[in-house]
Amino acid sequence: MDRLLNRSSGLFFIAFGIFLYFVVIPYDTESVDYGWVRPQTVPNAMAWIIIIAGLAQLIRPTGSVSADIAKMSRAAMHLLIVAGGVLAISQFGFRLVSPLLALAIMLTVGERRPVWLALGVIGIPVLIWFVVAVLLGRPLP
Repeated sequence: MDRLLNRSSGLFFIAFGIFLYFVVIPYDTESVDYGWVRPQTVPNAMAWIIIIAGLAQLIRPTGSVSADIAKMSRAAMHLLIVAGGVLAISQFGFRLVSPLLALAIMLTVGERRPVWLALGVIGIPVLIWFVVAVLLGRPLP
């Protein structure tokens, strides 16, 4: 049964990567005349990594499968926070939402040390802004 579940997850991620590569990425990326990295380069690379990892899981399934309800609930909560954060960023902008999203994510994974929380809430959004807006020359929402 474990091998069947592992192979099924491999098939799912192959299909998901193909869907990203051929549907989502072409639909959601724009062609631009500025910057030195084309907008679809990194998403396409990530889609290929997902496809290759799914293929590896399909060909050589390893490990055992177990369902821990507590862990799955935390993962679902984390997914909802991230999805809500992405929606909020599109509505209210990166600079306003990203520190709050970083704080929510860090608190849900159990981080409570004030220095790390401050670095995550201030440092990570500033680093993302610097890389995307300054180095790559791409606008953030």
